[in-house]
Amino acid sequence: MKKSSLLAVAAFSGAAAVMLAGCAGGGGGGNGGGGNGGGDAAGRACVILPDAASSPRWENFDRRYLQEGLEGAGFEVDIQNAQGDVNKFSTIADQQLTQGCGVMLLVDYQGAAEAVADKAKAEGIPVIAYDRPFAGADYYVSFDNVEVGRLQGQAVLDGLAAAGKDPATAVVVYMGGDPTDGNAAMFKEGAVEVMEAAGIKPAAEPPGVWDQRKSQTNFEQALTSLGGRVDGVWAANDTNAAGVIKVLQDNNLTGVAVSGQDANAAGLQNILLGWQTATVYKPVADEAAAAVDTAVALLSGEEVSTDAELEDGTPYIQVTPILVGPDKVKDVIAAGDASYDEVCTAEVKAKCDEFGVTE
Repeated sequence: MKKSSLLAVAAFSGAAAVMLAGCAGGGGGGNGGGGNGGGDAAGRACVILPDAASSPRWENFDRRYLQEGLEGAGFEVDIQNAQGDVNKFSTIADQQLTQGCGVMLLVDYQGAAEAVADKAKAEGIPVIAYDRPFAGADYYVSFDNVEVGRLQGQAVLDGLAAAGKDPATAVVVYMGGDPTDGNAAMFKEGAVEVMEAAGIKPAAEPPGVWDQRKSQTNFEQALTSLGGRVDGVWAANDTNAAGVIKVLQDNNLTGVAVSGQDANAAGLQNILLGWQTATVYKPVADEAAAAVDTAVALLSGEEVSTDAELEDGTPYIQVTPILVGPDKVKDVIAAGDASYDEVCTAEVKAKCDEFGVTE
């Protein structure tokens, strides 16, 4: 696994803040910042998040960590959410560009970021693809997403082993992510690499989505087509896994291997209760720190340290993901990326105690 070279947000010290203040305070022309923001535009970081439905992380964690990190590095920060609307994504971007941006950090939603990147680059504004790749970005900052998939595939194998199932004969359903999200293909690549090396072949593979209700409906139909038999499910994130698990519960199917991603509160509960084998925890604070690191380097003219390239040649900064089973739920809560009160409700409290999860 390639490891990212990160600077902690705190390391951006007074020197970075002074540098950015200098960029913002200078009059006249300059390379960064378009629109009507004048010289102040160079010190503005414009961020667009995709939605609140595909994962709770965007509003619960990314907004906070990006706000804190960028402000700590001396930026004026404008973070907005497109709420799952490509037209709103474009409108937000136009407003931000009119006000002026020194750098843009975009989480793509169904390809909307590509047109925004074209507009920004026409004005000399560097663009960072944050978490999701898209054409036209200067840099891509995310987790090692193929490794995320490998960890998901390993979770499926671990769950099958715990149930005494042979992967080569197990009935496994593939529940991938939305194909318009460039990460979805990388998750699948890694998961398939691990699962199929162990002999797994997909018994069913409904269309990929990032939606709990659609995932539930799609899995219910797949289960029906399989005569109600299933041994494992590759679920590309915890939101999709929750839809799958609802169907398993409704049909009294226990001991099924289920993967996930994001370590959200519902996913951690499902892991503790035995409905989900594991999740892939992606410490958002590390990803946000890498994005801030990249933004500061771009505006200061410094070299950006990268780990890999996408197929189109975009430099890729990779952050390391972590596989979390029931014994590691406590680590996610200790890091502040999940709330004890949200996870350890009355129904789950005994399991929290069992696995050492504390406030």
